[in-house]
Amino acid sequence: MFEIPDLVSRLAKVRHFRALPLSTVKEIVSSGNVQTHSVGSIIYHEGWDCAGLFVLFRGRVHLCKTSFQGQESILSVIDPVIMFNEVAALDGGINPVTAISFEKSITWHISRDRFQPLMEKYPILGISLLNVLATRNRRLISKYEDLIARPVKARTAKLLLDLSSYGTHPVDRIAHSNQFLAARISTVPEAVSRSIKILRERGVIETTRSQIIVNCPDTLAEFAQVDNDLFKV
Repeated sequence: MFEIPDLVSRLAKVRHFRALPLSTVKEIVSSGNVQTHSVGSIIYHEGWDCAGLFVLFRGRVHLCKTSFQGQESILSVIDPVIMFNEVAALDGGINPVTAISFEKSITWHISRDRFQPLMEKYPILGISLLNVLATRNRRLISKYEDLIARPVKARTAKLLLDLSSYGTHPVDRIAHSNQFLAARISTVPEAVSRSIKILRERGVIETTRSQIIVNCPDTLAEFAQVDNDLFKV
């Protein structure tokens, strides 16, 4: 568990907080609390009252939405150090997504009631949230474009390119099951399984119980319908 001085030191290194004196960062940190989340635990539920603002300091968190049919989609996978649930913290509305701890994670949390006065006192907090919102908005637009422009096979290929860093390392199948892959591209596991089978039969990838190896990243990029040079950048 992080102590206050350690949290202050870590938060002070985040780009949006570098201009603040350590005394101010300490005031911000002291207004919240540190939470530990076990693997698979739900940090907050979609549709519930505002859970406040979180900063991920260790681990990995999935931000998910569930359709009316009960299908879960992973909108974003976030790594340290980043804020999340910023929308509810800003407008006080319900949590727009469910946050699930994919790994054992440590977060810093502050309620909206305690965060609002700090944001008025230190406008840099609001600016930092705007930057996070802008980044997430661009990612959501990109995801929407994928859904309307690319079939499941292409989305599967693009995700494998991403997870393998363009074929430079194997994809861990234990951590990235077909169910996980399906949630990342908003489809069902059976569709992902069919896509992987096609890619394997074409010799583009190899699969074992433990990993997926990308043999031909440029060919996989063709299946993904992306410009390989742009993707590698």
